[in-house]
Amino acid sequence: MGDRRTHGVTTTDGVAIRGAVHGQGPHLVFSPGAFGDGDLDWQWLLPHLAGRFTCYLPSLRGRGLSDDHHDLSFGRRVEDILAYVGSIGGPTGLLGWSAGGAVALVAAAQTDAVTAVAIYEPVLDGLMDEQERAAIGRAVTRMGELVAAGDQPAAAGAFGDFVFNDDENAAVEAAGYFKATGRYAPNLLRTFQQAAEHAGDGAPAPQSASDPDVLGAISVPVLVLHGSASKPYWARFARHVADHVPNATLRQVPNAGHAAPLTDAEAVAEAITDFFTSA
Repeated sequence: MGDRRTHGVTTTDGVAIRGAVHGQGPHLVFSPGAFGDGDLDWQWLLPHLAGRFTCYLPSLRGRGLSDDHHDLSFGRRVEDILAYVGSIGGPTGLLGWSAGGAVALVAAAQTDAVTAVAIYEPVLDGLMDEQERAAIGRAVTRMGELVAAGDQPAAAGAFGDFVFNDDENAAVEAAGYFKATGRYAPNLLRTFQQAAEHAGDGAPAPQSASDPDVLGAISVPVLVLHGSASKPYWARFARHVADHVPNATLRQVPNAGHAAPLTDAEAVAEAITDFFTSA
């Protein structure tokens, strides 16, 4: 888009978190999901929002315009988004998808700089049952095999088998999303490996977006979106957030799955615009 700028902040551990900035209006910071970077994850949603909001698209460390670092932990990702939001210097809305939705929720519980939060199907690891944990374990194992074989787009697709239904998985692949985000498959694999190592070393667990105390500490309005065609656990995660955030609204996007910010961007953008305009 023609008015593209960049904005960045240096974190307490010396990592530059940067992202493109588009549009004019109230500030919105976009917290990306597990697969891509700020530009890739929001490329279809952005045209519907940049005419109404100033859209900040920071990337995770090791991706996009951001610096790399060995620490890819969830707690560090929360600190990164808090630093980025704080650097804007004004009231800011926060938008998160999937893993980025979990980051947005925990961040919102820790700051007064965020005025409202919209999330699409946040990942809540703490609510996964044994079968779901086994399924994500198989997806990560397959992703590791494909990364080792040098087929990074297929590695991204292997993880997509867990998060997307069959129809949207095919649509996302046809749109070139896995080919584009495959470059980050090694980074995503490192993230899972570090989480497993952290869980096994006896260190205190970071704050979790599934923790009712964390969700109860969010004082700003929260819009929780989920798709009617998503895999069942996404709806369960969304309802859990809506049940525990004091000022939350749950809204379903008809006929959409977990990939809705890519495949049903207009419907998602309409819900987001209505929410942030009133909030």
